[in-house]
Amino acid sequence: MSTPIAIASALAAALVLGVSVVADQRGTKQVNTRRAMSLRLIADLFHRPLWLMAIAANLVAFALQVTALNFGSLALVEPLLVCNLVFAVLISRSVGWKKYGPPGARRWDPAMLAGVAATTAGIAGFLAIGQPSAGTTHVSIDVLPMLALGLIVVVGGCLAVAKRSANLGPLALALASGASFGVSAFAIKLTTAEFGGGPAAVFGNWPVYVVAVAGPLGFLLHQNALQQGTFLARVQAFVTTTDPVLSIGLSILWLDVRLRGGAAAITGEVVSLMVMIAGVVVLAEHSPHASKEATPARTVEQTATR
Repeated sequence: MSTPIAIASALAAALVLGVSVVADQRGTKQVNTRRAMSLRLIADLFHRPLWLMAIAANLVAFALQVTALNFGSLALVEPLLVCNLVFAVLISRSVGWKKYGPPGARRWDPAMLAGVAATTAGIAGFLAIGQPSAGTTHVSIDVLPMLALGLIVVVGGCLAVAKRSANLGPLALALASGASFGVSAFAIKLTTAEFGGGPAAVFGNWPVYVVAVAGPLGFLLHQNALQQGTFLARVQAFVTTTDPVLSIGLSILWLDVRLRGGAAAITGEVVSLMVMIAGVVVLAEHSPHASKEATPARTVEQTATR
């Protein structure tokens, strides 16, 4: 365990993810709208350079996240990754999102600054008060059925909602995406414990296969949520907050990670998480790259009728 390396790697991952968020939200609007979980969406996106840049950034961020989890607790690393939205806002403003956003997008919005402050304060408060322990890095395979069943129920329920309600669809897909990313982060932490044994140890245990399923699943759900063209801010807020909250819960439940106890400490931890979530919501709603819903490309149905 090396907390400084974990913190530095997590913040670097958040920075690269910020680049990815900006490119991703724009890139998914450049293709035809397709039904939820359509694999053809990914095929369409491969023809968009901006989206490919987002993919490259995601891969770099993933490597940095693995490094961070190798050196630090899940409850330490995942909250720091929430800073990706803060970085995305700063990047958007710096590169001049005015070209794509509404008039005045380059001006600093007081509400946006408040979101940055609340998000940062919430993360810092949770880590300073909670002081999460390292915990363990090994769990029994008995955990796998419960983990898989829980993810299937959440994702299946969200897909059912997305199919029935066009209005709630993007938010349901975002929730499923955040849950998938949270499970993936949990499995990545377990996988890092096998690095010392080489490839045989890594691929001879179940966590790496959970990463191989949950990670791409979360990615596909996220792309589908973004390309619907509505609720972009709330979609990003759902994904950004669900991932760390679930990761922290799983690490406490199965990795024996401990936060500081006592009424005052627990209250401070809960309040800090609430401040972080509130900051993310405000930040997403007022960020330059999501303050105006992007106009999606024509739907497949529209294309077919022309």
